[in-house]
Amino acid sequence: MAAGIPSTASIRSYRFGRNPFLIPKPNSSTVGNCFLFLSPPTQLTGRIFPSTRSRNLTICFVMSEKKQQNLIGEKAEEKEEEIEQESLDENRKISAVRVAEKMARKRSERFTYLVAAMMSSFGITSMAIAAVYYRFSWQMEGGEIPFSEMFGTFALSVGAAVGMEFWARWAHRALWHASLWHMHESHHRPRDGPFELNDVFAIINAVPAIGLLSYGFFNKGLVPGLCFGAGLGITVFGMAYMFVHDGLVHRRFPVGPIANVPYFRKVAAAHQIHHLDKFDGVPYGLFLGPKELEEVGGTEELEKEINKRIKLSKNSTIV
Repeated sequence: MAAGIPSTASIRSYRFGRNPFLIPKPNSSTVGNCFLFLSPPTQLTGRIFPSTRSRNLTICFVMSEKKQQNLIGEKAEEKEEEIEQESLDENRKISAVRVAEKMARKRSERFTYLVAAMMSSFGITSMAIAAVYYRFSWQMEGGEIPFSEMFGTFALSVGAAVGMEFWARWAHRALWHASLWHMHESHHRPRDGPFELNDVFAIINAVPAIGLLSYGFFNKGLVPGLCFGAGLGITVFGMAYMFVHDGLVHRRFPVGPIANVPYFRKVAAAHQIHHLDKFDGVPYGLFLGPKELEEVGGTEELEKEINKRIKLSKNSTIV
């Protein structure tokens, strides 16, 4: 039995014994063929050779050059895949480290601002309560209750708090997005650190509040009472603005149950649209922001943003 093999094949042969009656060993002209011959008992000139005579078995292993090249190519591809996988794993590790560092930095920033917000809130609140108590205590030392002064103080406190919303809306549009944009721009860009240049406006608004409170605290009469109420109203608005704007909208610190109040959620969604700049910057106010959006036809966009924030809040709770 014979099989045709390409001339480029390599041949290895194993021989067992030697039979003088087999055909000669293939020469160079027949190297492309492989012979496998097993001599059976043979009868020559009427004589039968016994079956115990030695037999010759030739086994050929043939591998073409094409197959060898395929094996080399497969090994090279496997090596390239291993290198690519190692590079991918290394990139994933680097990305995971960067994400972990970013999350740690964000937590540190949130904690820093939370401490500052709590200290300022408790400090201002306690000072305001103490100032109101001692002011009216001193005024009533003579036995007379200054009802007009007390009424003016509390009335102007509410009026100043509401008026600050309109002042902030005007200043936001006419100043912060105009001549003072170089300061307010930091609020419209990704923040690097717990504070930003825009926080200076909170300090600027605190200066008149402190001045009005001081004048009203150390003096008696209707005018000092009105000044004291105005300073108190600005202070209340500033604290509310900090919790809703910085805490709820921009998540610079956790605000707890405030996030679940429907109207505050609506306010946060409206201010988020301001940062998207879809209606020429409207709304510029904060607490009356939803009303501003309704006036310019942004009700549908407001509802979409509210649903988006609710969905994100549920997902973060599940995680």
